[in-house]
Amino acid sequence: MNSILPIGTPSLRDMAAPVTDLSDPAVIAEAAALGDALRAFRAEHGFGRAIAAPQIGIRKRMIGLALPGWPEIIVNPEIVWQSDERMTLWDDCMCFPDMLVRVERFASISVRFTDLAGVVHLRERLSRANAELLQHEIDHLDGTLSFDRAVGANPFVHRSVFEAARVDFARKVDYFPNLHEILHDPT
Repeated sequence: MNSILPIGTPSLRDMAAPVTDLSDPAVIAEAAALGDALRAFRAEHGFGRAIAAPQIGIRKRMIGLALPGWPEIIVNPEIVWQSDERMTLWDDCMCFPDMLVRVERFASISVRFTDLAGVVHLRERLSRANAELLQHEIDHLDGTLSFDRAVGANPFVHRSVFEAARVDFARKVDYFPNLHEILHDPT
């Protein structure tokens, strides 16, 4: 199994190459490794909805997903539309699981991609949760990291500090998943 590369690994800055042959045994093996890495990370850390191939040292335009209704692996994703509206949010990443970064992203996007069977899909006007996730992963394919998109004063926070003051951090961004539950949690 491939390990997730830590922030600072030079290859995370490289542009991933398009996948040209879905039947190539190397592509099939790399797709399996990508799915395995995502499952292993989720088991260890308790979070993680997606992983880009460059995060495990595979320089191809593939993303592993743990999203209901989506293929487990998508290839050659491209953003074909983006909303005028933007949003700030706290972004986390498997390459630095102990940190969060305040970033700005498009509130919605439409994405075209191919699945491993060669079927082309178009997912239009994604929800904020899926839009921010796909933008993050496509950034990885382009060699861009969350740190490159940091906005505002004090945009970096250690996860332990963040978890201890979730409501305070939620108020510092436009989009915060499960905000209603956080604000009404009696604990």
